[in-house]
Amino acid sequence: MNPQQQSLLRYSRFKPWEPLLWLLAFAAPVLVPSHALIINEIAIVALFAVSLDLILGYTGIVSLGHAAFFGLGGYAAALFAKLVMPDPLVGLAVGIGAATLLGALTSFTIMRGSDLTRLMVTLGVGLIMLELANKLDWLTGGADGLQGVVMGPLLGRFEFDLSGRTAAYYSLTVLLLLFLLLRRVVHSPFGATLQAIRDNRLRAMAIGIPVNSRLAVVYTLAAGVAGAAGALLTQTTGFASLDLFEFHRSADVMLVLVIGGTGWLYGGVAGAIVFKLMQDALSSITPQYWTFWIGLFLVVLVLVGRERLIRPWTWFSRRGKA
Repeated sequence: MNPQQQSLLRYSRFKPWEPLLWLLAFAAPVLVPSHALIINEIAIVALFAVSLDLILGYTGIVSLGHAAFFGLGGYAAALFAKLVMPDPLVGLAVGIGAATLLGALTSFTIMRGSDLTRLMVTLGVGLIMLELANKLDWLTGGADGLQGVVMGPLLGRFEFDLSGRTAAYYSLTVLLLLFLLLRRVVHSPFGATLQAIRDNRLRAMAIGIPVNSRLAVVYTLAAGVAGAAGALLTQTTGFASLDLFEFHRSADVMLVLVIGGTGWLYGGVAGAIVFKLMQDALSSITPQYWTFWIGLFLVVLVLVGRERLIRPWTWFSRRGKA
């Protein structure tokens, strides 16, 4: 085993705190049953953020249209449940498949140009999907949304109820499985080539890495994971609307990664927890101005720095050394 393989193996191993984190996450719906619905939302946002981190943090692709895959996955799962069969797992697979296909078809849009070009092109894809969902109102319900979506019991036994416990466990399980898959991907030789492309695309091409094919594969994979998050949202809420494709979806998930950090998959999970808990708490205290406080928090986070905000004593120690 060469040194590079040993390094990848070392980074791919679970840290002692990781199983404890996931055990705590799965215990949360039992420990705080009144918050099962917000736990479900956090798991969905975390999955969405992890999918964006795969292309932003590990590959350096900036996207403002990630909601296109989120929305298509959500609508595909909802339409499948309404028109074909209400089985959640089959519907989830359909949502993932639809978003993966869209990711493969649009992957060429991120292979050329600057970051600004990719921002505009990916945003354009999201707006196109939003307009299509609006115009095809005979299928999607248009501005009124897709109503009458009734999901069958999970595994034929667990009903989706108003308490949200089944939904929370369903979303947490999907999050964990896809997280483990992506963790394996980013700590593989394939993931190492993605980071090489992120750091210097020209140098990666010079040493023989097939840059375009790598970008297409990772973009398609990220699209499928985002589609899974959208499918989970419509399945656990029983409703799909144009809001799934709105720009704020892409903006919010970008803010989640700003909070949690990019280039490590747990950044999406940590950012989702902080963002959703702040949103829930602030909107209950100040329904009209909660966005102001989140904006202020982001400004402080950027100016002070994530590390100093989490561990303030490092600021004083660095000042002493200076």
